Amino acid sequence: MMYKFEKIVLLVLVLVLASCKTESKQALKTESISFTKEGNLAVISTEIDSIKANFDIEIAETDYETKTGLMYRKSMEKEQGMLFIQPTESLQYFYMKNTEIPLDIIYISQAQKIVSFQKNAKPFDENTLPSNAPAKYVLEINAGLSDQLGLQVGDSISFSRN
Repeated sequence: MMYKFEKIVLLVLVLVLASCKTESKQALKTESISFTKEGNLAVISTEIDSIKANFDIEIAETDYETKTGLMYRKSMEKEQGMLFIQPTESLQYFYMKNTEIPLDIIYISQAQKIVSFQKNAKPFDENTLPSNAPAKYVLEINAGLSDQLGLQVGDSISFSRN
């Protein structure tokens, strides 16, 4: 049985910890994260074997980078994107939690062919956005760009690191 004093100490401790947790989340949200170019990516039309688009890319391949992605970013230039490199080719499930930028999410096979899209993903939406086909790579670009550039299932990508 706890004494009254121990209950008060426990309550104060819980309140202090809850307060710290709230402050650290707010600090993350206000922190500005800038784009770091780590490579180049081209999308190539399979129909006419020509480049449809070129992007400067950030590469996410560690567990932390993959989980964080484009969260907490205020904007992204038209020619920029983030390429996620997954450990294995499998069904992928992304969401827009803490992501402020509307995005087109492009799922790409291990053979570097586009297998599916999730277009115009809404900021902060926590619903899952599945690949609907096995994918090894995922490219996130500004919403509407995949239609603007005429990107299609079957187009291929080629990328290099800096």
